[in-house]
Amino acid sequence: MLKSMFKKTYTIIDTHHKTQKKEAEPNIPEGLWRKCNKCGQPIYVEDVKNNFYVCPKCGGYFRVHAYRRIEMLLDEGSFEEWNQEMDFFNPLDFPGYEKKVQLAKEKTRLNEAIVTGKGRIKGLETAVGVCDARFLMSSMGHVVGEKITQMVERATREKLPVIIFACSGGARMQEGLVSLMQMAKTSAALEKHHEAGQLFISVLTDPTTGGVTASFAMLGDIILAEPGALVGFAGPRVIQQTIGQKLPEGFQRAEFLLEHGFVDKITPRSEQRDVLANILRIHARPEAYKGSGEDKALTDKPARYAGKSRRNAWDTVMLSRDGARPVATDYIESVFDDFVEFHGDRYFGDDGAIVGGIATFQGIPVTVIGQQKGRNTKENLKRNFGMPSPDGYRKALRLMKQAEVFERPIICFVDTPGAFCGIDAEERGQGEAIARNLFEMAALTVPVLSIVIGEGGSGGALAMAVANEVWMMENAIYSILSPEGFASILWKDSKKAPEAARVMKITAADLLERGLIERVIPEENPASAATIPVLSGLIREGLTEFLTEYRGLTGEEIREQRYARFRNM
Repeated sequence: MLKSMFKKTYTIIDTHHKTQKKEAEPNIPEGLWRKCNKCGQPIYVEDVKNNFYVCPKCGGYFRVHAYRRIEMLLDEGSFEEWNQEMDFFNPLDFPGYEKKVQLAKEKTRLNEAIVTGKGRIKGLETAVGVCDARFLMSSMGHVVGEKITQMVERATREKLPVIIFACSGGARMQEGLVSLMQMAKTSAALEKHHEAGQLFISVLTDPTTGGVTASFAMLGDIILAEPGALVGFAGPRVIQQTIGQKLPEGFQRAEFLLEHGFVDKITPRSEQRDVLANILRIHARPEAYKGSGEDKALTDKPARYAGKSRRNAWDTVMLSRDGARPVATDYIESVFDDFVEFHGDRYFGDDGAIVGGIATFQGIPVTVIGQQKGRNTKENLKRNFGMPSPDGYRKALRLMKQAEVFERPIICFVDTPGAFCGIDAEERGQGEAIARNLFEMAALTVPVLSIVIGEGGSGGALAMAVANEVWMMENAIYSILSPEGFASILWKDSKKAPEAARVMKITAADLLERGLIERVIPEENPASAATIPVLSGLIREGLTEFLTEYRGLTGEEIREQRYARFRNM
């Protein structure tokens, strides 16, 4: 049927253009029909344009010209181009190089392989750079490096965020070491931008390879990627020739990078404008948290829980482990607005046992991180039953350090039986990862609140709880190890776990009485899907007080308060 429809369409086009060819080999006029280079199907050009240059039949992504991408992304009429013309030279006097560049200029009507400037996304101003693969495969020569560097330097002076849509075949061979130096130059400019507390979002498109991958493209505070984009230092053909092996399916694609911890989020082209606007908006108002210390609390200070536990210690242990208890994402979704989840530790992987990202609370930008259990067997396998690997702790720390740069308070939800113990975890440094979190969290200059919502198991929990304050749900526990492990080690009998739970003093009431935590969130009924609105309301009330209390303190005062808290234990 598709074939007959295509023949009818061709007949109409053929009559219009006065062409005569066999129907088996139609001559499709430029600008009306094209053949998708991914699925091979005929596609109507207007449909592709209306679908953000994505094949409407197979979902394949076409490469987008720089100005078209700017048109799709920025508010109409808001783009102001910077350095449209920039002097070119041939640093190696490489034969034929000038002619090749001149031909690229004439073909693309671009001065070079990147367009830079500033504009607005939903009213939010940003500097933006967009690589264009039509110009010598968007390879990075001295002009590309200079345009990026000048854009970043100007954005730093004007206190603007930077967004770069990366696309490149790598360094420009005809410029030799001069091209290589652009990797260091662009990276150095971005370091100054980062030091000034300004945001850099890198968006990886197809392909992003070579020296661009090994410099500015992978230095984003937040790294997004288009679905299916090829991203890698060495191209797949080079790798395959070098090792003499066939590469696995999906190797070096965006999804591969997400799985291995190098990308925060894969963002379809149709969603990019909304996602970028949301990220820019959350980062645009750090002053919403910073204050003079004279602000009045937005609500009356909630009464601190002072009662004894309604249940014995072992019953509390069982409730803390109950599969019906809300998990971290339940609280994140009900307490905060605008949550955007980020992924990966930038070293090895993305641990499902840790979720984290940015959000707002009463208009205040915050970073939220949680240890995540599953709601069923399938989810628990994905989340490793809430037992983080080294990659998870490194992801959490990466998000915390990012929060410090942008002066965002950090809220952690703790719920783990303990850090994962396994061969892979030891090979990747489980002990070092936990130790590094303790070390770095102690020095953070933004307020940190940790809330134990279920199990707080040993060092695996502490690695997310070096906080200015630690709160617990009434039916949560926080312990040096499990009661079963305690009983086995000290009494050589794991069956004495209920007695161990009693003597270990691991309930919220016990720990509040000993001054080891600051607040207990009461559970009139055990936490569940039905009670989470009430529990989230209590957390919101307490969080309002917490942020008001810390908003007038300097970074050094926040750090010293945290040090004193643990020093006195």
